[in-house]
Amino acid sequence: MTLLGSSDLDVFPLALGGNVFGWTADRDSSFEILDAYTAGGGDFIDTADGYSAWAPANGGGESETLIGEWLASRKPSGVTIATKVSSHPEFRGLSASNVRAAAEASLKRLGVDSIDLYYAHFDDLETPLEETVAAFGQLVTDGLVRNIGVSNYSADRIRSWTSISQETGVPLPVAIQPHYNLVHREDAEESIIPVAEEFGMSLVPYYALASGFLTGKYRSQDAAGTSPRAEGAAKYATEHGLRILAELERIAGEHEASIASVSLAWLRAQPTVAAPLASASRAEQVADLLVGATLELTADEVQALNTVSEWSPANV
Repeated sequence: MTLLGSSDLDVFPLALGGNVFGWTADRDSSFEILDAYTAGGGDFIDTADGYSAWAPANGGGESETLIGEWLASRKPSGVTIATKVSSHPEFRGLSASNVRAAAEASLKRLGVDSIDLYYAHFDDLETPLEETVAAFGQLVTDGLVRNIGVSNYSADRIRSWTSISQETGVPLPVAIQPHYNLVHREDAEESIIPVAEEFGMSLVPYYALASGFLTGKYRSQDAAGTSPRAEGAAKYATEHGLRILAELERIAGEHEASIASVSLAWLRAQPTVAAPLASASRAEQVADLLVGATLELTADEVQALNTVSEWSPANV
């Protein structure tokens, strides 16, 4: 278990992504995935109000609704729920009125009294940041939200958020959700991790498995178009990406683990990372995620992966 930033949220060091619920995982599959995750000790479920509005016939909120139905059915204890605002078709942006309305809608879909961790999903440059920060602070004051997080924010905007929070007495964000994995390192390591270290925040990186590429399943760009997951993964099947897979495979063999588990273990070993975020479309995929939450790599193994995945023109 690991604490998120300065909060009292003590979570399993692998967050289960709910982006697939109501999209590539139907209700029964979603329940099976959630059951497998919690049966293995997991207790940190991540979603967003916009999941999965992009799927045909969906309008947004499907993931939260399924999670809410699962919570009502299973009544698990000690589960941390994180969700996000700004991408639901009916609640776009981060104006004060929208943040409040979206939070109330999420609470209703989830069937909970308060949201453990509420993220600003995407920055909204058209709304004054002071307004957004105050709106999140009011949700905490009113008990609708316990902790604040930011997702897809630049380092400069996170610093601005913290400055406003400190000036106005609003609780600081405790978590940052950036795009970060073995094939996408530069942004997080150059700017986001230093901010997290400065303000005592934790990272919960999304795309932890690079849309499935870091499972080792997609080793050719020809896979693009065969499924929604393959579309996102195949673009990484470059010479550089395949070298990373080869090193992952070597280390996985040493631990009798999967490539996915080693990828997650590497991410967990990075500064300020509390819990990589990964999803599964089938219950049988959950086991590798759970191993990734507990597998400990040696310092040499972490360094070997650092070296092979380091970006440079020569490596691309």
